[in-house]
Amino acid sequence: MFSADEASRGLGIELLEHGAGTAVLRMTVTPAMVNGHKITHGGYVFLLADTAFACACNSHGPVTVAAGADITFVAPAYEGDVLVATAEERTRFGRSGIYDVSVRRGEEVIAEFRGRSRSITGTPPESTGDTTAHRTPSTTTKESR
Repeated sequence: MFSADEASRGLGIELLEHGAGTAVLRMTVTPAMVNGHKITHGGYVFLLADTAFACACNSHGPVTVAAGADITFVAPAYEGDVLVATAEERTRFGRSGIYDVSVRRGEEVIAEFRGRSRSITGTPPESTGDTTAHRTPSTTTKESR
């Protein structure tokens, strides 16, 4: 799955380790990832943690996606920092799972992330550029009611 993840690999994220329910990834903060306060934009920290979560929850075989996630930012990161995200499975039940990811700079915790996963049936649709192929027919939105 990670080898096909152009978004993460395009940002220089590297998969260091992976196993059943676990993953360790690394990213170096580039100048393009720094916000107006000269600290790493939280979206990039979230993306690193989310990618580690995705690698961990997809390690069991079935195609698995995020059902939800949240992050707590603990300390700022800066340009040039090397961040390491370590994902660990907490539990799986039915088609769902819970995963925790710690993002660190060295030994210092930068952020803590919790992801909730859901295995889906079948295989993901091939990319055709047509986003309608990715919609779930059974999803009800306010507009479709």
